[in-house]
Amino acid sequence: MAGRHHVRTRRFSSPAGIAAAAALGVTLAVGGTVGAVQLTAGSEPARPVAVDLSPATPTSAAPSSPSLSPSPSVTASPTATRSPQAPSRSKPRTASPKPTATAKKTATTKVVESGSCGASFYSDGQLTANGENFNPDALTAAHKTLPFNTRVRVTNPDNGKSVTVRINDRGPFIEGRCIDLSRAAFAEIASLDLGHVAVRYEVLG
Repeated sequence: MAGRHHVRTRRFSSPAGIAAAAALGVTLAVGGTVGAVQLTAGSEPARPVAVDLSPATPTSAAPSSPSLSPSPSVTASPTATRSPQAPSRSKPRTASPKPTATAKKTATTKVVESGSCGASFYSDGQLTANGENFNPDALTAAHKTLPFNTRVRVTNPDNGKSVTVRINDRGPFIEGRCIDLSRAAFAEIASLDLGHVAVRYEVLG
């Protein structure tokens, strides 16, 4: 306070004076209190309360990581179980020999006997000497001495044509002729109109 108030003490003996003195004291006390409050309030202006408008971030939760797309589930394929090996599998293996190319064997024709003579043909149906039915269209022939089923190659030297026949009959019984061909066999080397021709024969083994 700037100045001091000197209060003089007065004594009141009457009831009215006592009441007046009490009222004065109350007035002084209330006035001092109000002044003190006004001085205190005026010395520091009231400040507005600051409000934080920033979004609250939870401190306990960890930053969320970007969601990953679920990876496709992979199912393990069943493990192949191997059966016990056979005893032969445990033996040392040897390289198998490579196949060698084998040349095809060509049938070689061996000439046992050869010669020249006259040949004729016949076509009448009858049994042959070995018991077969004579077939003029088959490549067969008759010979005087050769074993049955012997194969003979007959060649016409005039045109170079040849035919191989099977002996199944006996003949011919005409001088100068050694072989009698079926009609079909004779037609292979010469014209049927000739009747007989000189040929070269080869007995095949």
